[in-house]
Amino acid sequence: MINNQNILSRRQFIKTFGIIAAGMTLMPKAAFSETRKPITHAIPSSGERIPVVGMGTSRTFDAGGDPAMMTQLGQVLQAFFDNGGTVVDSSPMYGSAEMVVGKLLKTMPDRSKLFAATKVWTYGRQSGIDQMQKSMQLMGVGVMDLMQIHNLRDWKIHLPTLREWKEAGKIRYIGITTSHGRFHSELMQIMRTEDLDFVQFSYNIGNRTVENSLLPLAADRGMATLINRPFQRGSLFRKVKGKTLPDWASEFDCKSWGQFFLKYVVSHPAVTNVIPATSKVHHMVDNMGANFGRLPSASIRKRMERYFEKL
Repeated sequence: MINNQNILSRRQFIKTFGIIAAGMTLMPKAAFSETRKPITHAIPSSGERIPVVGMGTSRTFDAGGDPAMMTQLGQVLQAFFDNGGTVVDSSPMYGSAEMVVGKLLKTMPDRSKLFAATKVWTYGRQSGIDQMQKSMQLMGVGVMDLMQIHNLRDWKIHLPTLREWKEAGKIRYIGITTSHGRFHSELMQIMRTEDLDFVQFSYNIGNRTVENSLLPLAADRGMATLINRPFQRGSLFRKVKGKTLPDWASEFDCKSWGQFFLKYVVSHPAVTNVIPATSKVHHMVDNMGANFGRLPSASIRKRMERYFEKL
């Protein structure tokens, strides 16, 4: 055990770890992979394993053509890949995010491990086809790893198209998403009747309602899960501001509140991947710390819940 005085605050940790990570980017890839292996979970429909911490682009990558922001986001994306990340999730709903991701990917020295995910977010079959083709063009991918129906929009029309494209090899996995509780009942009905590779929804230590509904259903149906809003739009950090990270967090290699929240999410047995979004390099490096080391056990998860609830 380490005492509270030795626990780093999120700010102190990310500053220190950022320096370390900067040094890691200079290491040969072989040396990097030999010393740090990311935690991976399997996609049930295929057995393919992906690192547990991915990257969202909502709000954060809508940079348009701002040169300063493009430079900053390029560093964010590089830090993501340097720390074992592969899953990048976007959507036409996120403004210029797909375009920004596509442009930045062209500057990456090695994009072979990219797991590209986006969504169709429109009404009508042909409009959906046109939008998906544009998304693939903007992101610069010949085959989309995961295409999802965003917020269930016109899903009965789009799902047959997604299946056709999967059969044709244009996309590898298909899924459906929501980030609104009011859609959970309909999503559960879809999950019970349709064959999907992925489902995406919100889950975090401050909002655990899906533990009794979507998560067990996904496990029963053999569907991978992408988790959005793991920090509940920043409200979790506001709750722990000025609070001390418990010393027992070291038992699952956790060094910051950000990692505390992320490791809680990905330690659930039905969670495949979590997609926090950030436009700051030091936050990305901190987030990716949750991609390595040990995960909380079931008993430690309960302890995390009790500790958080008392704050």
